[in-house]
Amino acid sequence: MLKISLDRINELFEAISASQTLYIPTDREDGAAEYRKYESGMKLSNALNTVRSAKDFFFPQTENLVDFKMEGKNIEVIDIRKESEDFVIFGARACDARSFTILDKVFLAEPVDSYYKTRREHGTVVTMACTRPSETCFCGVFGIDATAPEGDAACWSDGESIFFEAHNEKGKKFIDSISSLLEDGDTAKLEETREKTRAILKKLPLAGLSTESFGGERMMEHFNSEKWGELSESCLGCGTCTFVCPTCQCYDIKDFNTGHGIKRFRCWDSCMYSDFTKMAHGNPRLTQLERFRQRFMHKLVYFPANNNGEFGCVGCGRCLSKCPISMNIVKVMKALEVK
Repeated sequence: MLKISLDRINELFEAISASQTLYIPTDREDGAAEYRKYESGMKLSNALNTVRSAKDFFFPQTENLVDFKMEGKNIEVIDIRKESEDFVIFGARACDARSFTILDKVFLAEPVDSYYKTRREHGTVVTMACTRPSETCFCGVFGIDATAPEGDAACWSDGESIFFEAHNEKGKKFIDSISSLLEDGDTAKLEETREKTRAILKKLPLAGLSTESFGGERMMEHFNSEKWGELSESCLGCGTCTFVCPTCQCYDIKDFNTGHGIKRFRCWDSCMYSDFTKMAHGNPRLTQLERFRQRFMHKLVYFPANNNGEFGCVGCGRCLSKCPISMNIVKVMKALEVK
């Protein structure tokens, strides 16, 4: 396996950013990590994960779709799309890498979302294996191995070096582009690190969480459960869980009159909001209970029913740490578990 010494990591970043845009997780002033465009001297964060997921690179929070100019009854449609630049996302964790495959099933299904598709084609995902999983992590519940992340290419750290491995042609092209900086490395210490991480994963509080009670075959049983009332009672409907979630894909489309033309843009939306999918006659889900139920039914029942049993959650734990009233998908799963 090819490697580079950790003390040369900035040399690596300089080489990558010389040919394409590079984004790495780096620490903010408050200590939390977020993705930023690499600039010389920027340090890679040691945080387990970023506050917001890497979903933004392919499905941004806001994006302009098309412009219009109107003169009387004449309407000029202006396609504002430009060929996306090639870019590299470095250091995405296994949970976020799996989220991309879930989003692909939504945005690359017919009719294909051309905006998302273009970004996926131009983006290279280089994942980083976890070594210090948190108590809020439960990716293993959904068949994700934090020590063997997916992505176009993956890397691992043994504390002294970073090791690289390509998973597809795009990943091979990435590693070829930095091959002059890499050397063959002994993976003995790396395997020890991976084994220690696997041992930690098995001992995490949520490692024993089960998905056996969920899926499309239990749709009406869960939909009609009397437990939704109690579970949703304290929900604020703030939407925080949906905005930090790497797999949520709801959005709204709006037109904005600039005074010089119309801009049509897309922005994230949340099924937890009272005006979500609001139409002329009103909202089809009038209560917070219905909206709360919709979110978790989609993750645990509707999505797997339509995608060969794959769940719409990757166990990243962001909703566990960010919900202001400590309500999350884990509590819902435990409450609805069929015993």
